[in-house]
Amino acid sequence: MSVRRRTALLTASAVAALTLVTACDSGGTTPGAAPATTPPAASAPAAGSSTGGSSAAAVALRTTATAGLGTVVTDGAGYTLYRFDLDTAAPSASHCDGACATLWPPVPAAGDHPKVDGVDAALVSSVTRADGTRQLTLKGWPLYRYAPDTRPGDTKGQGVKGTWWAVTPSGAKAVAASGTPATGGYGY
Repeated sequence: MSVRRRTALLTASAVAALTLVTACDSGGTTPGAAPATTPPAASAPAAGSSTGGSSAAAVALRTTATAGLGTVVTDGAGYTLYRFDLDTAAPSASHCDGACATLWPPVPAAGDHPKVDGVDAALVSSVTRADGTRQLTLKGWPLYRYAPDTRPGDTKGQGVKGTWWAVTPSGAKAVAASGTPATGGYGY
C-alpha cells in the first residue's frame, strides 16, 4: 500500500473517530430521547473469544493489571471497561445514548448474577437503559467499552474529554502512578 493511500486511510479514520467523540460530547445525551440500540458489531466481543477457555466464557467482569493505570476492570475477553462522569451512580443512570453509545458501547447485563473474577460481586448490578436494555454497573456506575480499543488491554479511552475513565475494581476512576487521572485517547 502506498504511503499516500495509507495516510489518507489513517486521516479518514481519525476524522470519523473525532466526529463520533464530538457527537458523544455535544449531542449524545438528549433528555427524553430514546437511545439507539448498540449494533451487534459494536458490542463487546464474546467473553472468552481471545482465550478459547470455557471458564473465561462465563466471566462477565475480571481485573487486569495495566502498565500505566494499575489494576482495572475488563470484560471476560480482557477489554478495558470505562465509567462516564455524566452518568450517576446513586441512583444508577446512563446518559450515553445515540452516537455516544456507538463510540462507547454499553456493557450488556446478561442474567441476574454475572460471574466475576477479582471484583466484589456485591458491587455488581445492572441498570435498565431508556431503550429497555440492561447494562452492567459497578458500584452503581454504568460500564462501557470504547470502540477504538481494538485489542485486549488497550486503554485508549482513559481521560477522553476529561469525562471517561477506566474503572477500578472498587468502581473508582483509574489513576496514573502519579496519583492523578491519566489522560489519553485521540488527543483529549
